[in-house]
Amino acid sequence: MWSKKGDWLECIIPSVWKGLTIESLLKEVWYTSKKFAHQLRMEKGVKLNGKEVAWQTPLQENDRLQLYLYKPEHSAILPEYRELSVLWEDEHLLIINKDAGTDIHPSEPSQTGTLANAVAFHLQAQGIFTKVRHIHRLDRDTSGTILFAKHMLAGTTLDQMLEKREIKRTYVALVHGLVKKQSGTISAPIGRDRHHPTRRRVSKTGAKAVTHYRVLHTFPDTQTSLVELSLDTGRTHQIRVHMSYIGHPLVGDVLYGGKETFHRQALHAVKLSFFHPFINEPVSCLAPAYDFPVDLASFYDLDLASFYDR
Repeated sequence: MWSKKGDWLECIIPSVWKGLTIESLLKEVWYTSKKFAHQLRMEKGVKLNGKEVAWQTPLQENDRLQLYLYKPEHSAILPEYRELSVLWEDEHLLIINKDAGTDIHPSEPSQTGTLANAVAFHLQAQGIFTKVRHIHRLDRDTSGTILFAKHMLAGTTLDQMLEKREIKRTYVALVHGLVKKQSGTISAPIGRDRHHPTRRRVSKTGAKAVTHYRVLHTFPDTQTSLVELSLDTGRTHQIRVHMSYIGHPLVGDVLYGGKETFHRQALHAVKLSFFHPFINEPVSCLAPAYDFPVDLASFYDLDLASFYDR
């Protein structure tokens, strides 16, 4: 359906898009931003069957739509080889299983060793010199699924999907205490803690934050619980703050009251799922958790498989 041809991507129009205009496909299906739509117009970056046409032209099945999407962009991120655990990849996006202890992006131009440095190398090895665009974030010590866009159109589309809650992110965490309520929703605004430079806290004047949780298993011997979590919002440290707020801080999360019985906060982004806007198919990726506590490994691996059916 899609094929890369130099700095252009070509799409063979499927029956589901028959009758849509080029403009409606860009703006209504792919949520193209006004800025990028203007850029495409100025650069004459849209062609139909090899010719420039009006954007109000209706599309026919098997038409060839060409988009100028791989325009080289300046980036301050230095490409650096690092082996990546790729969970999904096509012409539009890249999903990585991030290691714990890795920053998403540099805090200064000369920094290396981040996931963005490795993704920049990965893209350039494919002849793609666009900016590195992560769609969401994970804390340095949180492992698991993270989504990158490989061109600006995918970036604007996925950003809008995230805002509209069309991208579902599922986490698992090991928390202190035996969580009595089997499932629930934590709706508590989160703001900065004025007494600490990096910590967040529940605050009446904070930004709206909603977390849903479900208990997967309890461990009476260690007084801990394995919990599945999903987010309606994406505030900094949201899961860590909310679980601490209800009296169940994450194991290893000393910043929010957890005990240092694990070498990091025991939080893993286990699943990422959404409807792929460019290929019209659902995508669901599971990320193995390599360094969760050894005594949970057999149970955890068994539970991972069940995520496929949800």
